[in-house]
Amino acid sequence: MRVLFTGADGYIGALLGPYLLNKGIDAVGLDTGFYRQGWLYPMSGPRPAVITRDLRDITAEDLQGFDAIAHLAELSNDPLGQQDPGLTHEINHGGSVRLAELARKAGIKRFVYMSSCSVYGVGKADEILDETSEVNPQTAYAECKVKVENDLTKMAGDDFEPCFLRNATAYGASPRQRFDIVLNDLCGLAWTTGKIKLLSDGSPWRPLVHALDMCQAVHLSLTAPADAIRGQKYNVGSSDQNYRVIEIARIVANEFPGCELEVGEPSADNRSYRVNFDKIGKVLPDFKCQWTAEKGAAQLHNIFRQIDMKEEDFRAPPYTRLKMLMKHRAAGLLDPKLYWTLS
Repeated sequence: MRVLFTGADGYIGALLGPYLLNKGIDAVGLDTGFYRQGWLYPMSGPRPAVITRDLRDITAEDLQGFDAIAHLAELSNDPLGQQDPGLTHEINHGGSVRLAELARKAGIKRFVYMSSCSVYGVGKADEILDETSEVNPQTAYAECKVKVENDLTKMAGDDFEPCFLRNATAYGASPRQRFDIVLNDLCGLAWTTGKIKLLSDGSPWRPLVHALDMCQAVHLSLTAPADAIRGQKYNVGSSDQNYRVIEIARIVANEFPGCELEVGEPSADNRSYRVNFDKIGKVLPDFKCQWTAEKGAAQLHNIFRQIDMKEEDFRAPPYTRLKMLMKHRAAGLLDPKLYWTLS
């Protein structure tokens, strides 16, 4: 199988390429290079070829010869998406649907789309959400995920096999590290400052999933029988990894001896949801999360120690998506539509 995976230089993409190669898949990456400066630690093993191209500039000819697409490349989180909701919709929704349409024209049947549990938005206090629950997106990022799911579901048929991986909040180590997601951020704070200061009371719920378990789900989705995944939405994670933010903070504080934990006031951010992950085990019977928050915090702790990570590394723009794009724009390297200005 020859697979094109977009977002190859991203947090998940940097792990997914080697993961697929090690599984015997001929994987080729595509990325526009927004975050290519960030490389937190060296990584052994094979790495795939990567095509440098903006998602919006892909043609059907570019897709010739591929058997499947795993689509990760979008503006990647809520704060970034909220900077310019119109542009977020243009790239995340419009660009993703266009890629799917081109794939179908090129005869590519399998299309694995990285969606998000953020589509659930705000759950009721006693509610555990599953794939049949009503979606309630709170941000442009989550709204686009819902729109792409809806539009690609309509395209599903004998000639096109989309599936939608609603990933829990990611955590864990990657060479293209992100410190703008909850567990990773708290680990970075604990290591570099010795103190975790929550900006809320920590009561919201967040389901978590390790980046490598996300890679596992992509691989199994690429290789599953068509009838199992065609048009299917499934949450990626495990039901025993629904945590309150305060619980995540305590796990991290326990991993980093001497770390102080300070809890804030209730936040205006009302996103909170618990998720059921039973369906993925039925759609992809071999899927099983290999990681827990405790193991993920220990993994990051070990890497920080090995590379002697400094606070300036932790706070460097490449590891916070919004900071990096703002840096490129301030330097005149990106125009208002996030196209590169230099050829």
